[in-house]
Amino acid sequence: MIQSDNSRGKLGLENRAESAIKAVIFDMGGVILRTVDQGSRLRLAERLGVRLYDLYNQVFSSESARLATLGKISAQSHWEQVGAHFNLSPQELPGFLKEFWDGDRLDRALVTFIRSLRGDRRTAMLSNAWDDLRGLVENDWKIGDAFDELVISAEVGLAKPDHRIYQLALDRLGVAAGQALFVDDIDENVDAARWIGMRAIQFRSSGQAIAEVRRYLNQSQVSE
Repeated sequence: MIQSDNSRGKLGLENRAESAIKAVIFDMGGVILRTVDQGSRLRLAERLGVRLYDLYNQVFSSESARLATLGKISAQSHWEQVGAHFNLSPQELPGFLKEFWDGDRLDRALVTFIRSLRGDRRTAMLSNAWDDLRGLVENDWKIGDAFDELVISAEVGLAKPDHRIYQLALDRLGVAAGQALFVDDIDENVDAARWIGMRAIQFRSSGQAIAEVRRYLNQSQVSE
C-alpha cells in the first residue's frame, strides 16, 4: 500500500520523537569519582608486602566484593573480609580505608554539567556499587540533586553488564532505550548498553565525555 504524504509525515515525526534523547545516564566509579593519585595505594601495598594488583583484586574483584556489589552482604562485611585477608585488626581497618581512598576525587565540574542537564532531560546514576553509595552521594558528597534516579547494584541485586539493570534504569526514568544516552568507562558496560539499543559513550576524560554528550544532545535537538 502506498502511504499518503500526510501518513509518511506523521511516521517521520514519530520516529524523530522516539530517537530524541530524553535521559542521560552516568556511571559513578571511573567517571564521576576517579583515582587521580595512586601514591597512597602504592604505599599501602608496599607496607602490606603485596603487589598493587593484589590490593585491587581483593577490594574490587574478590568473592566478597562480588557479593557486596549484588547486595548479598554489606559493604562493612566486605571490608571486614578484606581486612582479615590482609591480617588487619579491627582497629587498623579505618586507617586502611582512609589510605585506600585517599587518591580518589569527585569530578565537581562533571557534576555541575550533569546538574545543567536536568529539566530538559532526566538524569541518572547507574553504578555497580555497595550499599554505602547512596549515603555517600546524598549525605557526604551532597550531589544527589544532580540525578533524578540512583540505580545502585547492591540495592537492586543486579550489576552491569547484565542487561536487566539497564532496563530497570530506563523503566525508572520512563524512557525507551533509544531515548537514553549512557556514559561509562568500561567497554563491556558500554557494549551492553548499545546491545539493548541505548546510545553510549566510553568515558576517557571529563572534557571528552562532556563534548560527546553535548554533540549527541545537539543532534537530538535537530531531530526533534
